[in-house]
Amino acid sequence: MSELSYYFKDVNLIDFTGTNESNIDLIRSYYPKLKIVFRGDEMKVIGSQEDLNSFNAKFEQLNKAFRRRNLLTDGMIKDIMDSEFTQEGIKLNNDAIAFGPSGIIIKAQTTGQKLMVKSINESDMLFAIGPAGTGKTYTAVALAVRALKNKEVRRIILTRPAVEAGENLGFLPGDLKEKLDPYLMPLYDALRDMIHSEKLNYYLENGYIEIAPLAFMRGRTLDHAFVILDEAQNATSGQLKMFLTRMGRSAKFAITGDLTQIDLPKKQPSGLVEAEKRLKNVEGISFVQLDEKDVIRHRLVKKIIKAYDTDE
Repeated sequence: MSELSYYFKDVNLIDFTGTNESNIDLIRSYYPKLKIVFRGDEMKVIGSQEDLNSFNAKFEQLNKAFRRRNLLTDGMIKDIMDSEFTQEGIKLNNDAIAFGPSGIIIKAQTTGQKLMVKSINESDMLFAIGPAGTGKTYTAVALAVRALKNKEVRRIILTRPAVEAGENLGFLPGDLKEKLDPYLMPLYDALRDMIHSEKLNYYLENGYIEIAPLAFMRGRTLDHAFVILDEAQNATSGQLKMFLTRMGRSAKFAITGDLTQIDLPKKQPSGLVEAEKRLKNVEGISFVQLDEKDVIRHRLVKKIIKAYDTDE
């Protein structure tokens, strides 16, 4: 008799095993000669080497499907077990970028968002420029999560300029993190939609995902990372140049911004405006322009954007 061991340290175990181990019972039905037992976060499989080899091949597909979608269902298990070969054991939607908790499919929904996906696949640096509600940040974060899960990068770095949106917030209590977190909340919100809370905490605590103000990027070299600069219209020319030159080996950069919502002092030009002029024709850098047709928020947002554009 031989034995295999599998460990589940960074996942919610019940999402894999199912309620009352219903998923494991279904897997057992395909391998009646194997003994499958759990002890804490370890799963042991005992049986003949021939059966274990077959089980291990199927388990790899199960594990890939589970980690991609953050859940395992009867249908996914049956698809994998009943087929000779399937891509990661499940039929994937061609537009799918990532899968959130409970199997939520996160995909490009508009022409502009689909162009973002195409551009980041073809270029190492992407500028996505457009009004509020067009999914610039959300799509960029989804692309970063996909790259991390597919092991195309080792970490995700998300950053924003800490610029007040027209308000004078004054003195905020708390330590540095507590003062800065409100500026970075939209990035946390997007991540929570795409990664199970326990796994997200694990990524944050162990440095696989870092969220920090733009000023914290100075002096660094960002290798093997998917790096997103959000609200780039509020970066000065010097700040944006500093950020862009942090790009290291095997890195992907996505820069998102809305040129209609610049919160810098009136005499301070936006670095995003200058970058668009200087870098538009640089090979390896893509620019995607989104507009009101890409808005996926409330239907009134499209009308509001159009009304303000008309006035301007």
